[in-house]
Amino acid sequence: MTGKRIVVTGATGNIGTAVVRALAADSAVGSIVGVERRPAGVSPPKTEYVQLDVTRDDLTLPMRGADAVVHLAWLFQPTHRPDVTWDANVHGSLRVFEAAAQAGVQTLIYTSSVAAYSPGEGDRRATEDWPTHGWPGAAYPREKAYVERCLDAFERDHPGTRVVRLRPGFVFQRSSAPEQRRLFAGPLLPAKLVRPDLVPVVPDVPGLRFQIVHSADLADAVRRCVLRPVTGAFNLATDEVVDSAFLAELLDARLVPVPPRLVRPALAAAWRMHLVPATPGLFDTVLRLPLMDTTRARSELDWRPGHTAAATLREFLSGLREGTGGGTPQLAADDTRLSEIATGVGQRP
Repeated sequence: MTGKRIVVTGATGNIGTAVVRALAADSAVGSIVGVERRPAGVSPPKTEYVQLDVTRDDLTLPMRGADAVVHLAWLFQPTHRPDVTWDANVHGSLRVFEAAAQAGVQTLIYTSSVAAYSPGEGDRRATEDWPTHGWPGAAYPREKAYVERCLDAFERDHPGTRVVRLRPGFVFQRSSAPEQRRLFAGPLLPAKLVRPDLVPVVPDVPGLRFQIVHSADLADAVRRCVLRPVTGAFNLATDEVVDSAFLAELLDARLVPVPPRLVRPALAAAWRMHLVPATPGLFDTVLRLPLMDTTRARSELDWRPGHTAAATLREFLSGLREGTGGGTPQLAADDTRLSEIATGVGQRP
């Protein structure tokens, strides 16, 4: 088979499944190696899954002969064990980068996050040179910011490797809805009740706003970065900013003012009691996220989001209600994961 050989870590998650689809559909890509810790079932076209753990297994062998490595693997839970997520996300990323260098891979693409950025300044749009120190109060932005520093060192030590960093907003698709409910909301969010006629009010929390992107649109950007000789960072998000008013209109609900000082203690108590998996620090992070400027992606990648924020959220909410998920262990339907959630099994990708 001719064409580029691409290695994708985290190939069966929310972003990974979309990236594999986008790469497989491009005639310039000949084969894809999906690196995953858990067995992933039937492989998509052009794709071979290999079962490896980025924290301990030899990653060099599957990368030999690859034209590019796309590093997506990331562990969100357990938030009560930050040592576990640090090992997977920071130590695991370092092992991926070094394996790519040892295998002689010339292109390394890493999916970072808007959460890597330092706090924003009002409505000012952050370009890719905005500081990437994250928000220290939560593991996710701390880890994303630290990996950015690791990549700085990697680029310095491996000047011959083309390094690309993608910094998307929050990433959604229909099939990821059950997984994301499990990861961030837990049992307090009855998925089947998330429908406009059953959500009468939306909390109006000052400062709560964020940007999103559809998984397929992020995957399209990854594909373009694989095939184009670009380097550096790219912000990726829809034009619209999602805030309380946006959500209220989407759900045809009424806004009810809620000060952040009331939300955080409630989240903190629920997290301590293991009722919600997302930490109060993550709420603090969202309140401080900058708004991103996506001009560079549009001009240098010719990238445009094919899904609006409203369409992306409607699709995600539909996925929540249906709860069917996708065809991989990470994106499994709710009813196939209830026992794992109850016992704490299956939390690592």
